[in-house]
Amino acid sequence: MLWGTFSWVAVGPVVVVEQAMKSVNYLNIIADQLHLYMAFVFPTGKGIFQQDNAPCHKARIVLEWFAEHTDEFHLMSMEPIWDVMERQLRAQTPPCPNISTLRYRCLDI
Repeated sequence: MLWGTFSWVAVGPVVVVEQAMKSVNYLNIIADQLHLYMAFVFPTGKGIFQQDNAPCHKARIVLEWFAEHTDEFHLMSMEPIWDVMERQLRAQTPPCPNISTLRYRCLDI
């Protein structure tokens, strides 16, 4: 599994996760990687960080960490973005025959 972050400004770090993504692993990644990246992308102010509703993202220790850093990050769910993408993918015909086609269609959306 890979964890990564990106914005209009820059691609951030990509972290190889060799074990299951548990809340403690996720917390270590955001604590170690997110500060530096957000400071680079938003040097003069508070940035928006989006994540989906994966169980490790909603864990109490992770949400507490974000609550402690509200002066640095505005946390936002990206589920509405995934919903739009899914609806647009399902509306396309023919359906994606392979992962490569799915990748290109997602990038187009």
